[in-house]
Order: sequence, then structure tokens, then C-alpha cells
Amino acid sequence: MAPQSNSNNSTAFVSKTQHYLKVKKPLLERQRRARMNKCLDTLKTLVAEFQGDDAILRMDKAEMLEAALVFMRKQVVKQQAPVSPLPMDSFKNGYMNAVSEISRVMACTPAMSVDVGKTVMTHLGVEFQRMLQADQVVQTPVQSARPLSPASSGYHSDSEDSQSQASPKPAQETMWRPW
Repeated sequence: MAPQSNSNNSTAFVSKTQHYLKVKKPLLERQRRARMNKCLDTLKTLVAEFQGDDAILRMDKAEMLEAALVFMRKQVVKQQAPVSPLPMDSFKNGYMNAVSEISRVMACTPAMSVDVGKTVMTHLGVEFQRMLQADQVVQTPVQSARPLSPASSGYHSDSEDSQSQASPKPAQETMWRPW
């Protein structure tokens, strides 16, 4: 241990431990507390910003931490719930937005023929219904009497043929065939 100062004004040496305890430790503790306070203030402003509520800014540190934890738990619960719609639902919404925009533009165009507008809107409606039906078939597969052909054109005659098999017409005279 180094000699310490006594009352006769001589140069004193202080041990590293005593220097740490008297000078360094309080300085390090103040720096640590300053960092914690800075982080708490940042957290406080972030939570207030995301919540849209400034009430957290007037809370003490413990209440603010509790409020931040509650907010974060709510956010975790929200993230676990399916937020984004299914891709097909998103497509349907976009399709309907486009259809309404087309309708608005056609209504505002003075040279637009009513028959052309009616034809376009009918076509878009039919295609939307076909899309809905195809989506329902994908979601709930149903056993059909015959397999769907990849060559099926989607025309009205194709759907008539499949409906006629689902509800058969009264039997007509059957033709005898040798094979």
C-alpha cells in the first residue's frame, strides 16, 4: 500500500482501490444512470408516438416501463393475428377497385356509348363471378362426374355441358349401337 497523506502537507499516494472507490465508481455509476435515463426517454417518446397518446410522457419511470410492456404485448398479439388478406382476396379487392374506376371514367366521358359501357361492365362482372366460382372450387374441392379438361375454354357451352350432367334431362330414345 502506498503511503498516505498525513497532517504535515507531504505528497500523498492513494491506492488504485481507494481511487476507484472515491472517483471512478461514482463517475461510472452516473454514466450508467445517464445512459438508462436516455434510453427510457427514447422508449417513452417511441411508445407515445406509436400509441398516439401523450399520457405516457407524464408518467414516472416505473409506470412508463409498465405501459411500454403492455403496449408491446398488444403489438405481439396483433402480429400473431393474420393481418394481411389472402392473395386472392387482395386481388379481388384490386379488381373491384379497377372496375369501379373504369365505371367512373366511362360515366365521365361524354363520347362514351351507353351500349359500349354496358358491354364492358357486363364482361367485367361475368369475369368477376367466374373468378369467385373458381376460387370457391379451389377452397372446397368437389368431386365432379367427369374430370375437368385443361382444354376447357370457359365458354357458356362448356358450363351448359357440365350442368346437364349434374341434372340429367329426361331420357330420350336410346340408339342401339353394335359396339
